[in-house]
Amino acid sequence: MIVRFSLLGPLSVRVGDDLLPLGPLKQRLVLAVLLGEANRFVSVDRLTEALWADEPPRTARKNIQVYVSALRRTLEPAGDRIHHGLGGYLIRVAEPELDALRFQALARTARATAANGRFEAAAALFDSARRLWTGPPLPELLCSEPVRAQADQLVGRYLAVSEDWAEAALESGLSGEVAEVTAELLEQHPLRERLRAAHMTALHRCGRRAEALAAYEEVRQRLSRELGLSPSPALTGLYESILADGAPAAGAARPGGAGRRAPHALPPDLPDFTGRRGQVAELVAAASDGGGVVLVTGPAGVGKTALAVHAAHRLAEHFPDGRIHLSLREPDGSRRSPASLAAELARYTGHGARVPEHPDLAAASWRAWLADRRVLLVLDDAPDEASVRPLLPGTGASTAVVTARTRLAGLVGTRRVDLPPYSVEEALELLDRITDRVGCDRAAAERLVRACGLLPLAVRVAGLKLTVLRHLPMAEYAARLADPRTVLDELAVGDLDVRALLADEWRRLDDAHRFVLLRLGRLPDSSLFTAEGAAVALGCAPDAARRQIERLIEAGVVLCPDSEVTAHAAVYALPHLTRLLAREQAAWTVYGEHAGWGTA
Repeated sequence: MIVRFSLLGPLSVRVGDDLLPLGPLKQRLVLAVLLGEANRFVSVDRLTEALWADEPPRTARKNIQVYVSALRRTLEPAGDRIHHGLGGYLIRVAEPELDALRFQALARTARATAANGRFEAAAALFDSARRLWTGPPLPELLCSEPVRAQADQLVGRYLAVSEDWAEAALESGLSGEVAEVTAELLEQHPLRERLRAAHMTALHRCGRRAEALAAYEEVRQRLSRELGLSPSPALTGLYESILADGAPAAGAARPGGAGRRAPHALPPDLPDFTGRRGQVAELVAAASDGGGVVLVTGPAGVGKTALAVHAAHRLAEHFPDGRIHLSLREPDGSRRSPASLAAELARYTGHGARVPEHPDLAAASWRAWLADRRVLLVLDDAPDEASVRPLLPGTGASTAVVTARTRLAGLVGTRRVDLPPYSVEEALELLDRITDRVGCDRAAAERLVRACGLLPLAVRVAGLKLTVLRHLPMAEYAARLADPRTVLDELAVGDLDVRALLADEWRRLDDAHRFVLLRLGRLPDSSLFTAEGAAVALGCAPDAARRQIERLIEAGVVLCPDSEVTAHAAVYALPHLTRLLAREQAAWTVYGEHAGWGTA
């Protein structure tokens, strides 16, 4: 029996010829959010926000269980679809069954085909993707802000694919069809310069030069009136070419193409980047679709920035209009001001000093510039959601990769990549690439990386120290690191200092978080613990301990290993070096038991 789930239009589920009744509004909202993250777990908190925004009832969790139970009964003809775990729910859907997944797969194949110069085949694939749409996505569910954001993201992807189709179709000689389709799209999206360029090029090639020039004048006036901006240099260059009655150059239909140098502002990739194969593949796949936000989270020193930058270097062909790395903190760890961020972005966009002073206007100008471009943003070390939101693409094919120590649970419509410490094999691989000494004493090397808590930064520091102190046997250094009283002193070399990084993380926590960590630091040396064990350390009931642990998970300090089964039988992890720092902090002051303690 063929099953079809649809998001690219009104929400629907068909089994064979039968259209399934999806129930009341909130039940349909749950299904829409789950399908938007198909085959990935969606937290109960996110579902709660989609259903009730900032005013959930006390029975919200129970109500969601009721809606999910009803959806399971509704979807029984389609098989066992919805599963519970990892603090949320997941719906399993194969690519042929969900139109949004088919759309993304067709777009990926089409872009690869166009990159190989096969424009006619690429245009056909892009057109197949476009024809999956049956209307505006989820129109009956836009009362929910998270679902509205999900719908806007889908629209952005549709427009990007439509622009890709237009450019491939122009290369294939389909100017008349392109002129007609782009005219319809521009009625609803008049400020998309890439779409406008394709429309002007198609009109010009159809012998409609005056209409092409008028189309440029229309967008010039709109940009000036509504945003205080001028058209991009590429669009202006296309206009001047048509004005001179010259034939548009190949690729001239794309304002991010040859007429303008794409901004490239990435740190260099680590030459010895090691491991993370699954996370790299997940991040590259999520980002290459375009038109979304990917959040990379994990504790301090786990390698979030290294992963994001490594993936960004691999994504060059997917983002021809630029790749930009932007640190959201000052060197001292404080958050950067909106004005300084706007000024840096203006240098990349070519707007120079023409940045609106009001933050909201500056954000609108930035999103307008992004709207018809495929740009990859790496927004590094985000302090909170408010620091990220003004910088995110509104609609279009640009993607933001955000790194943060905290979970940033308030960012809706994100794909999440959680970065745990290394496996032992990954840690040994990095140590060997730095020192070339693991083969001489593998047992000592394994003791060393375990003493580093398998934290990538700590392993890197230990490896660099061994390269400086070539006379130091690995077994002796591993013994030094095995002493919990001195390990943090040993993990420092040059300007890399693990203690300083952990102390900075400690300072960023609030008093309540530090107090709980001081107590959890008393747990046995095994990094894993349960809510019941935490309850003993905290002197409270397991339910109260679980709530405290969940706050630390959201703050990015406590981890949930893959071994977690359900919210009621969970296993948690306190990173080894964080535990040692907590014990140190407790020993350094007689006020360690009080919530107000905690300078590091």
